[in-house]
Amino acid sequence: QVQLVESGGGSVQAGGSLRLSCEASERTSVGWYRQTAGKEREFVSAINSHGGSTRYVESVKGRFTISRDNVKNTVYLQMDKLKPEDTAVYYCSRMSSTLNIRLGSWGQGTQVTVSS
Repeated sequence: QVQLVESGGGSVQAGGSLRLSCEASERTSVGWYRQTAGKEREFVSAINSHGGSTRYVESVKGRFTISRDNVKNTVYLQMDKLKPEDTAVYYCSRMSSTLNIRLGSWGQGTQVTVSS
């Protein structure tokens, strides 16, 4: 079973940037999701195993960039122009190659807090 570990969260003011990392035990397609208290977990972005295909939820397009380093088996989520509504616990998970089906279990997540 592929293991994924998130890191890189923190606190930042609105307009700031953070970069999240998702280290995998092997090369796989990866998706980022986020969840706030009382809400369902929502899809944020995904990238296939080769890095040639990506997806974003509309609300982060133009602000977030997903990328990967296949030497390190690590997927990054660069988050710029952060807004208070981006505050959430962020999780990564294994995805299908078509980036529309989540295949893996959840990790511990990493907290992102954006203050206004």
